[in-house]
Amino acid sequence: MNQKAIDPAMSANFIPSAVHCPRDVERIVEGVATSDGAGVRLTRVLHGALQRRLDPFLMLDAFGSDDPDDYIAGFPEHPHRGFETITYMLAGRMRHRDSAGHEGLLEDGGVQWMTAGRGVIHSEIPQQKDGVLEGFQLWLNLPAARKMSAPWYRDFPASEIPEYVTPENVVVRVIAGTSNGITGAVTREFTEPLYLDIHLPTRATFAAALPESHNAFIYVYRGAAKIGDTKIAAQRMAILRNAEGGDGVIVSATQEETRLILVAGKPLNEPIVQYGPFVMNTRDEIEQAIRDYSSGNFV
Repeated sequence: MNQKAIDPAMSANFIPSAVHCPRDVERIVEGVATSDGAGVRLTRVLHGALQRRLDPFLMLDAFGSDDPDDYIAGFPEHPHRGFETITYMLAGRMRHRDSAGHEGLLEDGGVQWMTAGRGVIHSEIPQQKDGVLEGFQLWLNLPAARKMSAPWYRDFPASEIPEYVTPENVVVRVIAGTSNGITGAVTREFTEPLYLDIHLPTRATFAAALPESHNAFIYVYRGAAKIGDTKIAAQRMAILRNAEGGDGVIVSATQEETRLILVAGKPLNEPIVQYGPFVMNTRDEIEQAIRDYSSGNFV
């Protein structure tokens, strides 16, 4: 967690969620070790086989190392079309540049939100800071009607991510959506994403309302969590069961401090056709994306 002071007024606006029918865990997922970019080592937690189940989310990568050789080459120039990327930096710094003229430096506790839309070419290069890099990149699909929208980009420094503290001293950072009366840095009309970073003291409990229609999961990155009778160890994702009447989730820390992200979104229920960094609705649209990129017709 970043070390900035939490605004007392923000926590004063905290409205506890009344969760009457909490969701349980459908299954536990262990990520797959892989590499991307110029050989950056990472764990792919949400991958192609889970895209339909966790619609509108396409991918979640967790990265973290104190060895610069694992990441320093970063992610040189590469294209995207048809979705959004959300990069959340827990530690370290990442320099962003893209073909739409955007440039920024993502630092500890900050979030980079990029809409690739009809096409953008960008690079993400780590900037050395104490030898540590840790964070997540989440891919959020765009509806068919928005896939060819203009590219958009914004960096949110840690100071612009709303935070609140519950009566049990749970610290919650609201990256997207609304949680317990607190609206996050970003909202989206069609996919309605919720993205929370939750820091639970030992044995503390946190409740979050979730629309019955939304797909949802948690990923534990420190300690261990418990939902119902299911324990979720560190570096594991728990997919939350979709059940009639399920109106939220109640998660607890076990015998140690625990940190996790909670992600939920409204499924688009549209065809998903992916070819590497392009995600469209038909094979023809993918082939057009390849032609457009090859001919220099991205931004």
